[in-house]
Amino acid sequence: MSEQPFSISARDLRKSYHLGDEAIPALAGVTLEVAAGEFVAVMGPSGSGKTTLLHMLGLLDQPDSGAVEVAGRKTAGLSDDELTAMRRDHLGFIFQSFELIPSLSARENILLPAEVAGRLAEARAKLPGLTALLGIEDRLDHRPRQLSGGQRQRVALARALINDPAVVLADEPTGNLDTKTGSEVLALLRRGVDESGWTVVMVTHDPAAATVADRIVFLRDGRVAGEVSAQGTEVRQAIDMFLAS
Repeated sequence: MSEQPFSISARDLRKSYHLGDEAIPALAGVTLEVAAGEFVAVMGPSGSGKTTLLHMLGLLDQPDSGAVEVAGRKTAGLSDDELTAMRRDHLGFIFQSFELIPSLSARENILLPAEVAGRLAEARAKLPGLTALLGIEDRLDHRPRQLSGGQRQRVALARALINDPAVVLADEPTGNLDTKTGSEVLALLRRGVDESGWTVVMVTHDPAAATVADRIVFLRDGRVAGEVSAQGTEVRQAIDMFLAS
């Protein structure tokens, strides 16, 4: 029997940005493998490389060296059009600022990726069940300005899931939400992993958010500085020690 590929993997990713003649390293050899149905949180201080790593995993930027595979497919050497298709068909994105189109209704925002992918009929059939799961089935005709922060993030989550991605990539998904609403969004992600087999990689600075995951990976200075099971009894102690170091 062949080995099951990871939903997403990064091997020895290196990336530097240039400020004039100075090269500023952002990633210095990061390796991360995420299995199907796993929820991984990535934590680290500002400048640790969290956002750069997420951009690499999301094929939004290319590493200087190293490799990213999505759903078992290598991405090195793909054309811009091929990378766009990979993002569209295999990745779902959730952003701290929601990134909804103000002029479109919630329904139109959710269905937009499917329309671009030519899968609109399939997405429309899926829409009622997905929006009921997320508790926004009665808000579909509202535009983003008519929705609360939590409702906007649920719409963004529905948009991320409408094409059945291999991986959902979440960048500080509770950053603009109050504590109660943020907890509700995290609970939705957790339930989706447990009950529907979603695969989630979440960047967060919030220890409480990180403990919702299965595993926490710590980044510091562009390197993996350790990891811990988020469900272990000593997880908060491990997080506190990392943040204090």
